Amino acid sequence: MNPVSLIFLALAMSTDAFAAAIGKGSSLHKPRLTEALRTGLIFGVIEAITPIIGWLIGQAATRWVAEWDHWIAFTLLVILGMHMIYNGLKHEDEEEEKPGQHSFLILAVTAFATSIDALAVGVGLAFVDVNIWVAAAAIGLATMTMVTLGVMLGRVLGAVVGKRAEIVGGVVLMIVGATILYEHLSV
Repeated sequence: MNPVSLIFLALAMSTDAFAAAIGKGSSLHKPRLTEALRTGLIFGVIEAITPIIGWLIGQAATRWVAEWDHWIAFTLLVILGMHMIYNGLKHEDEEEEKPGQHSFLILAVTAFATSIDALAVGVGLAFVDVNIWVAAAAIGLATMTMVTLGVMLGRVLGAVVGKRAEIVGGVVLMIVGATILYEHLSV
């Protein structure tokens, strides 16, 4: 995977966490930088670990699916991208969170929920030429940065951006999947 695709993948993986962070930030009266950094760190670490777990699962299955690996990566990324777009388009009445709901456990569960897609992407990454440690670090760093910004911008952007970030992330995932397929088929 080329560096540009890796950057786009990392940013795409962070968009659902960014959307969640906007929600978290919008529920705080005045988010402090320390609260934003704490939230970003929790999300970033969890988002970095999940693709490694997925990659290990994918590595175990590599010898059975080597002929179709690029199709598997493409399919997983497109399905995840479509799911993110669907989630970004559906209209839900989100209940307003109370500031007391920002405990470590609540943040960790939210971070894990938003990183399930990174687990699936990790499975797909097992079938392409990528250093999983670099990919996981990029995903974790992008997520930490985006979540920290999301919490701080939450009060302002909550009503404006909301789920649109998830739609953009879904489109980017589908483009990364198409790029993987194109690179493999053009060799």
